[in-house]
Amino acid sequence: MGSTKASTPLSYRDAGVDIDAGDALVRRIGPLARRTMREGVLGGIGGFGALFEVPRRYREPVLVSGTDGVGTKLKLAFALDGHDTVGIDLVAMSVNDILVQGAEPLFFLDYFACGRLDVDVAARVVAGIARGCEQAGCALIGGETAEMPDMYPDGEYDLAGFAVGVVEKAKIIDGAAIRPGDVVLGLASSGAHSNGYSLVRRVIERTWGSIRAPQLQDDFHGVRFADAVLAPTRIYVRPMLDLLAQLPVKGIAHITGGGLIENVPRVLPAGVQAVLHRDAWTRPPLFDWLERHGAIDAHEMHRVFNCGIGLVVVVEAADAQRAQAVLAQHGETVFRIGEIVERPDGAAPAVVV
Repeated sequence: MGSTKASTPLSYRDAGVDIDAGDALVRRIGPLARRTMREGVLGGIGGFGALFEVPRRYREPVLVSGTDGVGTKLKLAFALDGHDTVGIDLVAMSVNDILVQGAEPLFFLDYFACGRLDVDVAARVVAGIARGCEQAGCALIGGETAEMPDMYPDGEYDLAGFAVGVVEKAKIIDGAAIRPGDVVLGLASSGAHSNGYSLVRRVIERTWGSIRAPQLQDDFHGVRFADAVLAPTRIYVRPMLDLLAQLPVKGIAHITGGGLIENVPRVLPAGVQAVLHRDAWTRPPLFDWLERHGAIDAHEMHRVFNCGIGLVVVVEAADAQRAQAVLAQHGETVFRIGEIVERPDGAAPAVVV
């Protein structure tokens, strides 16, 4: 055996993990989480597990869960100092997903992982998560911050989260009642939301050479291009819960990865087709820019991006006008984008014409 030599004692900080920074972050995010509290919360931030009681107004409660991340949109956030809104994206991707089945989001937990914890950046991210939870009416009741030296480059981090909601068993929305003659409504998106950003970055790099190019700070239809490309995902929870309380909704689709072509079919029963009319809604300028500068064909645009429609809602024709009015009262821009027809043999379940 070789000889041993006395050495300087090591600490966790020497290994790259700063416990004091982690404690400082917990102190910073505590007030943010408390602003999101709602009925049902029995225990929140700080414990080993968060406690939540399903509201007693539900007679036959069914829990609905969803999980997601922000994806490579984070690369643009790192380059453009866009840490304030990616937390909203994180919440939106999960709460909009469980909303599709008619669920009211109850609570949310997040996971923030980095190589070296920058308390100020992490606090900005969690502040966005809290704002997203407030928009969705759900409580931020827990989470995890992981500082892992050598796992991530300096200045970068990853985000994941999950939401749990509840719906009455008899009111679960599964699309089974959709029939020919029903109307397809589309709720406007705020931009690309959190999907297709590997392609977005490639188009920016091809056009300007870098995702840090100075052109990203230029005016783009009244806003900085950077703000247009980082616009946070719209959260549709409150308007849709009001609509669900007033009208029968047959199907809802959250337009995420896969775009309109692949997400709408997920809520359609066999034998029907959704025919969507591309001239029926106003497409945000960002998508025109991406299509032109990336030379992306129309089919690829509609299967990668939401192209301006963040949520699709299927209702009976007799309810369409009232549904639009209810959603508009909440500030949503709603388009009548298509209809349900019998599906021709061999045809795709959703087409954009």
